[in-house]
Formats: sequence, C-alpha cells, structure tokens
Amino acid sequence: MRHYPGTANRLVRGWRVADDGSGQDFGDAEDPRLTALDERLRQARETEATRSGAKIDTDRGYSQGNRVISALIGSLVGSALIGWLIDRWFGATPWGLIVMLFLGIAVAFRQIIRISGERPE
Repeated sequence: MRHYPGTANRLVRGWRVADDGSGQDFGDAEDPRLTALDERLRQARETEATRSGAKIDTDRGYSQGNRVISALIGSLVGSALIGWLIDRWFGATPWGLIVMLFLGIAVAFRQIIRISGERPE
C-alpha cells in the first residue's frame, strides 16, 4: 500500500483514492467524456472497416443463439444415446436413460449460462 505525502487516502471499492476528490470513481455515474470517447471509437472502427472492405460482424447475436440451441440439442441427444447404450449393455432399463438425461440437462444449462454470459459486442 502506497501513501502519498500530503493526501489523506481512503479505500473505495478496493481502490485507494484521495479525499480531495482528485481520484474520483465513476463506477456509479456515466462519465460523458467516456461515453463520447466510446462513440468516437465505434465510429472510427466502422469507418476503418468500411474503408478496408472488412465486413462488420452484425450477426454475433444470431451466432450466440445458434450456439445455445446446438448446446441444448447436442447435450440432450448425446446423453440420451449414452443412457440408452448403458441400458442395453447392463440391462438397467430405464434408469440409465433417465439418469443420463438429467445429467444432459444439467450440462446443457451450464453451457447455456456460460454462453449467455458472453457479450455479443
């Protein structure tokens, strides 16, 4: 922990900031300068992409939707197949299928939650 002479330090959200207001934390409020900078950066990226002929990825959200559907279907079908095979090999009908379907649902939900946590940009 550093202490800067002549300033009274206090802890705000895990960061040391000066009490004189020079170390403001904009976590609660939107800073208009940062908003304007984000807008200018977005426009500059679009201009550069247009100039260089690169395609802007506007279908990212659609791609995430496809990933969610494939995770749901793949997990359920895969686990059902494995459960059916366990039932056939060990004669545990229908418990292998039921247990594997529940595991498949849990895996599918885990994947969907992970995918939904990503930002589509």
